[in-house]
Amino acid sequence: MSTHVLPEARVADPREAPAIRWGILAPGGIANEFAAAVASGTASTVVAVGSRSEQRARDFAGRHGVPRAYGSYAELVADDTVDAVYIASPHSEHHDHALLAIEAGKPVLVEKAFTRNVTEARAVIRAGADRGLLVAEAMWARYLPHYDVVRQVVDDGLLGDVVLVRADHSQRLFPDGPDRLALPELAGGALLDLGVYPVAFADHLLGPPASVAARGSLTELGVDSTVGIVLAYASGAVAVLTSSMLARTPCGAEIVGTAARLEIDGPFYSPTGMRLLSPAGEVLAERPGALPDPLRGFSYQAAEFARCLAAGSRESSYVPHAATLRVMSTMDEIRAQVGVRYPGE
Repeated sequence: MSTHVLPEARVADPREAPAIRWGILAPGGIANEFAAAVASGTASTVVAVGSRSEQRARDFAGRHGVPRAYGSYAELVADDTVDAVYIASPHSEHHDHALLAIEAGKPVLVEKAFTRNVTEARAVIRAGADRGLLVAEAMWARYLPHYDVVRQVVDDGLLGDVVLVRADHSQRLFPDGPDRLALPELAGGALLDLGVYPVAFADHLLGPPASVAARGSLTELGVDSTVGIVLAYASGAVAVLTSSMLARTPCGAEIVGTAARLEIDGPFYSPTGMRLLSPAGEVLAERPGALPDPLRGFSYQAAEFARCLAAGSRESSYVPHAATLRVMSTMDEIRAQVGVRYPGE
């Protein structure tokens, strides 16, 4: 019988975090998930929602029991009862909407991809620092318990020296998916919406790459439909990452070391199981991935933001500003090599 044991997650229960009052900017699909996760898995509440359409805001408020609905983003960020703003608009608008909230004195949790490019990301982070406000990226996977376990497995040397990281995130979302994925003016394409997960996963494990190589295919409007990425690191490790919006894949991930490998079930970025295997393929240890009811995946990032806000922090250790900037910089280089440029860049 194997004596190998995977480490326990060190992530705190989201329900034990301080309570804050959220405002949601842009009531799209991901905002629905965030509101449900706040309500079911944290002590916090969503007290306001803002949309360019007052009716859309009211519909969202009705679904989630939110007391105030605004027909403009300016009204939302001006609400004195809102402690923090969750930015859930398309990537193309994150920079402007985050600055709008920051200028109103509101801390912000900004959906991934954080902005269109690293220049915009620096501007948002700098604005938050100038006002002394908490700014964090809603890369929800990096706040989850199983990501902490993966981090410990690597840091504790259970895999030996990491040689190879593989990760894929592909969904069939084009041509019949949301307009924001198809349009350059909305920062569309597979990379910023889907590929950000593998890129951020590699960053979580290996930090900044020494070199980036990328190839891909483009749609008629010039956004990336499929991208293949090879990142090389000073340690000698290599990350092979793929993403497509043309077809669905298992969305798994694997970390291969000189002593063992770790397989992470798909979707690797959501609460999921993993197994430690010997070089010969023997299962040495396993960990299930389900969260305890009623927690949801987004509960963890909302709770961490509340803890940081209560502590007076300006960033989260789960996704520090340096990590956000590294990921955005890497994606800028990938887009440049693939040939994607957004209007106004």
